[in-house]
Amino acid sequence: MQPAIALPEGSLQRRRGRLQLILILAVVIGPMLLASAMYQWRFWVPETRSFHGELLGTGQTLNDLGVSGLSTERWQLLVTAPGACDSDCMALVYTARQLHIGLNRDVSRASHGLAIAEPLSETLDATLHREYPQLGRATLDLQRYQQLADPSKGAQLWIVDPHGNLVLRYDSSSPGKAILNDLRHLLKISQIG
Repeated sequence: MQPAIALPEGSLQRRRGRLQLILILAVVIGPMLLASAMYQWRFWVPETRSFHGELLGTGQTLNDLGVSGLSTERWQLLVTAPGACDSDCMALVYTARQLHIGLNRDVSRASHGLAIAEPLSETLDATLHREYPQLGRATLDLQRYQQLADPSKGAQLWIVDPHGNLVLRYDSSSPGKAILNDLRHLLKISQIG
């Protein structure tokens, strides 16, 4: 039986140091590699979702939607109407205002607006000024709107971030509580606006 060969003290410390370096690199780089692989090959991605509207995560902006003349300093509850502002449009304008009010302490982080393709009648314009004094107004380019949204769906409500990016879209039948929950969640996780 051969005696075990003793390593010099410096060599043993060097091995421990290398092992520690490898472990530190594995802890730092390993999660990044795993996340990149999960994104690239779409494995371990949850099938459930926590939002209620249609998620628009392709980088579309208000400009792409054909909306001009609207301030984007805060989160925006934007109602779009490809035609005249009918009963669905007015219901969404009312919903947008109620959602804005329902934000409570975060009310200063959001606003509500209306983008419409056709000019408003004088009576409807006066009604909107009287009943919705904080409602932002914008024009809607119908050609650009048709490239991004289906005008046959009528009036729609959009959540827009302070940079002008479209985040979520809802139709006129969407429940207000679900939209409010989505907006509160966005404001909670957002550092902008």
